[in-house]
Amino acid sequence: MEDGRLRDRLASLKEHLQLENPLLVDAVESFGKLDKVCRGLGLLGNDQSTISQIAWWPLISVLGPFSAGKSTFINSYLDMPVQQTGSHAVDDKFTVICYNAAGESRVLPGTALNADLRFPFYKMSEELEKVEPGEGGRIDSYIRLKTSPSDKLRGLILIDSPGFDADAQRTATLRITNHIMDLSDLVLVLFDARRPEPGAMRDTLTHLVAATINRRDSNKFIYILNQMDIAAREDNPEEVVGAWQRALAQQGLTAGKFYRIYAPSAALPIADDALRARFEAKRDADLAAIRSRMDQVRVERAYRIIGDLEKLAREVEDLRVPEIRGMLLRWRKGALRRDAMLFGGVAVVLVALYFLTGHPFTNGVVPDWLGWMFDASWRWIPFLALCLGGGCWLHHLARKWSVTAVARVVEKAYPHGPVREGLMRALAKNTAPWRSVFRLEPAGWGQKARNALSSVIMDSEKFIQSLNDRYAHPSGVCQPLPDATND
Repeated sequence: MEDGRLRDRLASLKEHLQLENPLLVDAVESFGKLDKVCRGLGLLGNDQSTISQIAWWPLISVLGPFSAGKSTFINSYLDMPVQQTGSHAVDDKFTVICYNAAGESRVLPGTALNADLRFPFYKMSEELEKVEPGEGGRIDSYIRLKTSPSDKLRGLILIDSPGFDADAQRTATLRITNHIMDLSDLVLVLFDARRPEPGAMRDTLTHLVAATINRRDSNKFIYILNQMDIAAREDNPEEVVGAWQRALAQQGLTAGKFYRIYAPSAALPIADDALRARFEAKRDADLAAIRSRMDQVRVERAYRIIGDLEKLAREVEDLRVPEIRGMLLRWRKGALRRDAMLFGGVAVVLVALYFLTGHPFTNGVVPDWLGWMFDASWRWIPFLALCLGGGCWLHHLARKWSVTAVARVVEKAYPHGPVREGLMRALAKNTAPWRSVFRLEPAGWGQKARNALSSVIMDSEKFIQSLNDRYAHPSGVCQPLPDATND
């Protein structure tokens, strides 16, 4: 059953979506259907929802090493100094930047993000606590919220990251970095053209490049060589770009656009008019392409949310349910094997006692030391109850030890995240004392659950068709939608 606090947060989300994009309100209802199936399987708790696993606002994150010009790029895009800048690292927090209609900028603590379902760091304190115990209570040390009156932030969220250095980053910081890469509609990866040896950043390149090129959403990553005005001193932009392209090629990125930009407000003076014109032309062209891609995020965001809905529904039936079956099969084999060991051990002990004490078979089958049990007809009843109780206790131990063994396998096979937590929760639900070890079909899984997932997938297809009707007109005829809003 859905938690009351979660229900209130979902109602708040629907109110905001009703004003911004009514189509996504129906998508929230479909996510609710998916949540019911997941709760039945044990993949979600009553206070959890698949809705919290995605970003509902268009989200652009800016990543890169120290002093790559990330904050300067954001200030230039927003046409106002929202972030502090400098020649050295001046910020050590992830900053979520959103619109403020009041006409002023504000800085709010990380708890403003941690408790709001609409933002990308909802319940991030729990994630930090899992990877680094004690860090969950220090959420304000990792993230913060800034507001700005810039019109470019209307219906958009930007995330500025601290300088990235993979070989020196804490586990919690890497966890947040991976989290925002998963949620973002667009990831801008900035590198510093002033660094002459990109090969020295091997660990950083591995995490920001090699770990992303094989993702299904790898097209959302844009690689930018920032502060290219440094190359004007020796007029060698091709050499600088070539060095970085070779470094990225070593990480597997051999194709794709590599943008070259620099901030006009922080650029070095270029005395030669022809050289300055050439650098500015390339900069303006690449900046225009980047900003055009950023503007498309508002449209792509709706497709991304509907795509996530279908993907999650298919993952439940195609991946999670088979994984639960596999865990139950492993659990059953382990429990039966341990049953055999425990009951076999007890049988050996009893047989040994039978032969080593008394005089078996001299006065019948029952030895003298057990004869009192059958002197009165009622005494066998508590004796039988004691044996059954002992057998149940041994079987409970076997089940418990087998669950622990399966849990260790799951922890090794899956990284920290919703998948591992869901499988661990499903394992606990399916191995409850009243569940037989011979039942391999997951609890909560049946024809009703299959029909619910099919309904969710059909809903997602209808939503995609509605989006296509809004943004694409292959017939050449534009039919206005009565509830269409400016996305």
